[in-house]
Amino acid sequence: MSKYEIMFIVRPDMEEAEIKKTAESMKKVLTDSKAKILEEKAMGQRELAYEIRKFNTGYYYMYVIEANPTAEQEFNRVARINESILRSIVVKVEEK
Repeated sequence: MSKYEIMFIVRPDMEEAEIKKTAESMKKVLTDSKAKILEEKAMGQRELAYEIRKFNTGYYYMYVIEANPTAEQEFNRVARINESILRSIVVKVEEK
């Protein structure tokens, strides 16, 4: 099991309930893949460094998880096909 930090940005043009539902569905992708969520943060709406798909802002979410590589791969796969997700990044955290 490895430790990962996952950050993703949800489109700002949806209802608040839809935004939360999107974040929960991404969390479910991880838990269904037997990932253990160590920390989660809803960082709110923030300005993007550059325009993505004509949006200048987005809702940021961050999860710190402990999982096997298949959970991380499944998250990336779902994030790429989910229209509500503007961007996502998964970083493997080295244990010291």
